Amino acid sequence: MSAENNKFKKNYSGKRNSKDAKSNSAKSFSKKKTVKRTSPKRTKKPQKKAKPSIKISFLGGLNEIGKNITMFECEGDIILLDCGMAFPDGDMLGVDLVIPDFTYIEQNIDKVKGLVVTHGHEDHIGGIPFLLSRMNIPIFGTPLTIGLIGNKLKEHNLFNSAKLNVINAGSKVKLGCFEAEFIRVNHSIPDSVAIALHTPAGTVVHSGDFKIDCTPFVGDMIDLHAFARLGHEGVLAFLCESTNADRPGYTATEQTVTASLDTLFNDASNDRIIIATFASNVNRVQQIIDVAYKYKRKVAFSGRSMVNYMNVAEELGYLKVPKNIIIDIDMLDRYPREQIVLITTGSQGEPMSALSRMAYSDHRKVMVGEGDFIIISANPIPGNEKSVGNVIDELLKRGCKVVYEGMYDVHVSGHACQEELKILQKLVNAKYFIPVHGEQKHLRKNAEIAQSLGVDKKNIYIGDIGSQIELNEEHIKELSSVPAGKVFVDGLGVGDVGSIVLRDRKHLAQDGLIIIVASLDVYDGHVISGPDIVSRGFVYVRESEELLDEIRSSALRILEDCADRNIHEWGIIKNRIKDDISKLITQKTRRSPMILPILQEV
Repeated sequence: MSAENNKFKKNYSGKRNSKDAKSNSAKSFSKKKTVKRTSPKRTKKPQKKAKPSIKISFLGGLNEIGKNITMFECEGDIILLDCGMAFPDGDMLGVDLVIPDFTYIEQNIDKVKGLVVTHGHEDHIGGIPFLLSRMNIPIFGTPLTIGLIGNKLKEHNLFNSAKLNVINAGSKVKLGCFEAEFIRVNHSIPDSVAIALHTPAGTVVHSGDFKIDCTPFVGDMIDLHAFARLGHEGVLAFLCESTNADRPGYTATEQTVTASLDTLFNDASNDRIIIATFASNVNRVQQIIDVAYKYKRKVAFSGRSMVNYMNVAEELGYLKVPKNIIIDIDMLDRYPREQIVLITTGSQGEPMSALSRMAYSDHRKVMVGEGDFIIISANPIPGNEKSVGNVIDELLKRGCKVVYEGMYDVHVSGHACQEELKILQKLVNAKYFIPVHGEQKHLRKNAEIAQSLGVDKKNIYIGDIGSQIELNEEHIKELSSVPAGKVFVDGLGVGDVGSIVLRDRKHLAQDGLIIIVASLDVYDGHVISGPDIVSRGFVYVRESEELLDEIRSSALRILEDCADRNIHEWGIIKNRIKDDISKLITQKTRRSPMILPILQEV
């Protein structure tokens, strides 16, 4: 007999003998005087435990382009997502780089389980060497991303001690209570990913930089299935990039650039071709190499960052280079100009970049002029438009032919436009929507897109650098701000240039400097020699002798008056000189130079 039949017989038998059971119960009752009847206990259903909250701190990447870094904290564990840098704007005189403020991370270093990186662009990895110089935390990224990070760490002598971990797209890594899932996306650099953070509070998805390209130049298209799966399982919050949120439609495929390059190479058959692009745009460089090979041209690289990126990309197999096509930049003169393609940095008009040096005749190895066909294969980052325009003007003055933004399809963005943003937002279908990566206009436009798709306005959060929020299934609320901001890198100095130094530099750049030097008697404070007047960036001395004599006389009068009044405190004397001379100069010239008194006792 089967087990099922045995089970059935046992149950049936229990029902058949129910009378005997009642009889035995009656006999038992007759022997007892009283029986206390009790109602059967009701078992309470176990209450579902409420999920914890997750905190998100925005340390960069909001209301700015670049410097992307976000902190996630849940149940005492912290992970960081990206750690980038930004280029200085026109007001940051002398500054080389801008990196995030790591103060809040240092305050919570014991909780940090690792840094997860979405891709290898400078605005996402440029700050890592400066972070690791303060704290050695594990870093997780895809193969090319880790390769580029490793190359940067070698320059800072941090590679040997770094904890670099390669995670392929489609894989997961456990970091404390977080599980980070790497999801393939399309971007202008291979091996780009979005990150899904599975936490006790719920799933939080960060898009990274992305676009939807059905025909990418390298690799497969974005893994839309993974986003749809996450949306079906339930997503607590979606942090979505906003760089192109103000652009309608779809971003063009990379394949359009190949066709345009082919046309331009054919048109420039008698010219030397120089192409400026982002050093990190490996796909674009591959396209250029392929077209150069078709037209039997040699390829050289200019710019240290360009050479470094290409070496790493080729070593890891992301750049396919035909034999004997690459030549050193020192060998340019050995080939006819029409057989050369020079790939260079400087697409953003950076003053120290290779293309800028060529435009201003400051490049040691390349002189440009008639017979040079220059292609700028990049759109200006917001704020860089004037710098790019100046470089283009200088190149045109030298007789170069220049192809730039809008003239041909020589560049397509790596960021999603409005329709692509809509697709991903609907697939993820998160409860809370948080636009990231962009200026205020980009963030607000992305928020409008989310609202148009049905997201409740109270479930949308637009933050700023230093903002911290707490969210769970019940609410999203803003907490007190955390330490965050900009740290300036100037040469070897990190953080030693602040707002006061920049204010002084700006003051010097706008109005110049006047130095007043005098020697005073150590006993009575009277002037022994001077005051001598030194002017830098204020007026041309030979044409302003009368004004400088007035400044000298006024300074002498102040010093003698202080001596007569027995005033010997340096601070008081210097402030009187600054105030009185400043009034005199303003009255005479309507200018406000920096005034620097230098006094010494003899």
